[in-house]
Amino acid sequence: MAVPTGTLHLAAAIDAIDGDGQYQAPYYVELARLAEDGALDFITLDDSLGPPGPGRGRLDALAVLARVAPATGRIGLVPTVTTTHTEPFHVSSSVATLDWVSRGRAGWRVEVSTTEAEARLVGRRPAAPAGELWAEAGEVADVVARLWDSWEDDAEIRDTATGRFVDRDKLHYVDFEGAHFTVRGPAIVPRPPQGHPVLAVAATDPVTWQTAARHADVVYIRATSPEEAGRVRDELRRRAVAHGREPGALTVLAAVAVDLADGEGAPGSSPAMGDAPVPLTDTPGGPPLYHGGPVELAELITGWHTADAVDGFHITPVDPRHDLERFVNGSVALLQHRGLFRTFYPGATLRDHLGLSRPANRYAPEREAAR
Repeated sequence: MAVPTGTLHLAAAIDAIDGDGQYQAPYYVELARLAEDGALDFITLDDSLGPPGPGRGRLDALAVLARVAPATGRIGLVPTVTTTHTEPFHVSSSVATLDWVSRGRAGWRVEVSTTEAEARLVGRRPAAPAGELWAEAGEVADVVARLWDSWEDDAEIRDTATGRFVDRDKLHYVDFEGAHFTVRGPAIVPRPPQGHPVLAVAATDPVTWQTAARHADVVYIRATSPEEAGRVRDELRRRAVAHGREPGALTVLAAVAVDLADGEGAPGSSPAMGDAPVPLTDTPGGPPLYHGGPVELAELITGWHTADAVDGFHITPVDPRHDLERFVNGSVALLQHRGLFRTFYPGATLRDHLGLSRPANRYAPEREAAR
């Protein structure tokens, strides 16, 4: 059996289900710490502009993870941020703030708002077709990155003798004019510790692929077999190259909902490597579903990783408290036991966990050239 050569990446959602502590900070802190005990790359928390309803009543994801940040030390924090009906200047400030309070562990998953109900809730404009909204989301991603670069890393001087807080020569107007936004800048928050917090896109529908390939650091894909996953990853990387990016700039994760109600799956009782794992079930409107034990899930992850189909998995527990605990203490422990997944964090930032370099500031070379 082939041995995987790339780094395996694992992430998990900590979305609440109705009545399970969803409005209490300890619930999210508990799940985040559990995921951190397993050395997962990051956790995600979903959000939308939709009105409250069964299964949709929730706290603001970005604010919740800002509360989780001081209660954790290494794990990445990736809230969903809806770009439709939201000003990119505010998105830039909020995500940069999360990166500061987490000391470089922030990301954000770009999402759009497609329904008339959400448009009426905000009261700004009617809903638009998904393709147009994702083109707008790409423009938001571009503006946000420029705003993060509008402060050079050493723009803050804090010179008490002269009373100067910032070097004004190291602040930059972005002067962005696009199809949807005109933004001058600069930002009101200093450049984040990671330069650019990690940007994720759930590229589970082809309408999202162009935006994902051009702007994302992490993408989640929808696939029920390693062959299908490999084809989607190849297509996304081909599109990334067409935008002038390196194909390895995209970390591609298979999105899987997991129901670990069956089987105990202790590491010592695992089947032999190569045994057929439990297959994924296609579920309309959501990620494919895995229903089985933690050992078989570890086998599935190993098989896809060995086949070089994806760079890792984004797991959505069906029952967050139950399934995340069994994923971490069962599936992840087995992968660690076999040397397929790390047992500690080698770095401090989310970019470190994902093996991503810190982006250079686009405006600093222009200033130096002008000087």
